[in-house]
Amino acid sequence: MAKSLNTDQLGELLASLLRPESMIGLGILVGCLLVAWVVVRLVRGKPRVQGSIWFGERIVDGMLFPVVALVLAYAARLLLADTVTAVVFRVAIPILLSLLAIRLTVRVLTASFPNSRWTRIFERSVSWLAWLAVVLWVIGVLPLLLEAMEDLHWKIGSARVSLRDVVEGLVTGAVVMMLALWASSAVERHLLRGTGSSLSVRMMVSNLLRVLLLFVGLLLTLSAVGIDLTALSVVGGAIGVGVGFGLQRIAANYVSGFVILAERSVRIGDMVKVDGFEGRITDIRTRYTVIRSLGGRESILPNEMLITQRVENSSLADPRVALSTTVQIAYGSDVLSLQPKLEHAMTKVARVIDDPAPAVLLSAFAADGLELTLQFWIRDPENGQGNVRSDVNLAVLAVLDAEGIQIPFPQRVMHTLPAPAGTPSTGPAPAPENHT
Repeated sequence: MAKSLNTDQLGELLASLLRPESMIGLGILVGCLLVAWVVVRLVRGKPRVQGSIWFGERIVDGMLFPVVALVLAYAARLLLADTVTAVVFRVAIPILLSLLAIRLTVRVLTASFPNSRWTRIFERSVSWLAWLAVVLWVIGVLPLLLEAMEDLHWKIGSARVSLRDVVEGLVTGAVVMMLALWASSAVERHLLRGTGSSLSVRMMVSNLLRVLLLFVGLLLTLSAVGIDLTALSVVGGAIGVGVGFGLQRIAANYVSGFVILAERSVRIGDMVKVDGFEGRITDIRTRYTVIRSLGGRESILPNEMLITQRVENSSLADPRVALSTTVQIAYGSDVLSLQPKLEHAMTKVARVIDDPAPAVLLSAFAADGLELTLQFWIRDPENGQGNVRSDVNLAVLAVLDAEGIQIPFPQRVMHTLPAPAGTPSTGPAPAPENHT
């Protein structure tokens, strides 16, 4: 009988859609879509809004277009109630609802997890389920399926829970979680806009808000499914025991992340050296910190290491870093007149700063020449140290060539002793040789 009923409903729907009067409803629906397109176009403006959930990259791939189209279509259905033309909106409104659910899922997940490989899989799953629900609703199977789910029920404590309650609770919970992720992404994007010394504090506030919103969304989801929240006290005790034993290190990393962001001992953009790895901090998460070396390698360090181990921060209080290089000049060179010329040459290097000023020191009397140590300061260690040291060495070499000062190289003298008396000679003794 149900099958016959579905066939009759589907036949009536198709017959109504094929009537000439339905073309009027189809034209009204097309007009609603055009009006929605124009409204979104005017609200968005000409430039593209990058990363927007409402607008997306184009006009129709954001959330605002299906929302406006759905409102206009629903208003048209109310105005055309009990007419043949309203049959078109019986099909159009579920389609627009499905499109809205898909757009909400896609835009929110893309904004919240831009680099996750599971995002695309979840998007496709939601799309298939949404379009399947539309088809079942249009052909009249979905209401019968929901009634059948109502007959499958069981007891959880004193509460009676049916399969329909679980399915509707999961759908409601998914919507609530999407809205929580949406709100957290919007707040995070607003807080992390721009740079500055307070970026780490804003990152901490953003992480706290995301955790809070997701926790509230989880509670609402559990309540929608039908789970008694008072039973969570037992679950919370079990989780506390698990954290105390198996999840102790993970919990320590999360707590360390909030401590780092709060006290600002290391910040995004600082040049640090931890556990033999040196680089620039590019991101601080609640569980780990990302450090990118000047060679392009990235290290993911648990936040606990930044609390318990020694951290060398080159830019905590002062971004200036001292560097040095050495050179030898021949004995007999005029060091006093050469020092100011070398210091002036180092100041001409682009990244060398004037305060503190470069200095040239006579550091040692080496075996082959006078050893000079050249000290200079830079303000941007994140741009590399070897390149600026090379520029300083080239400037020093140019000064030495211009002054005609030689850079000595090792020389060794080997003496050949004459043979003792009475030793037969095998030939003339070789002359002394100098070897370089």
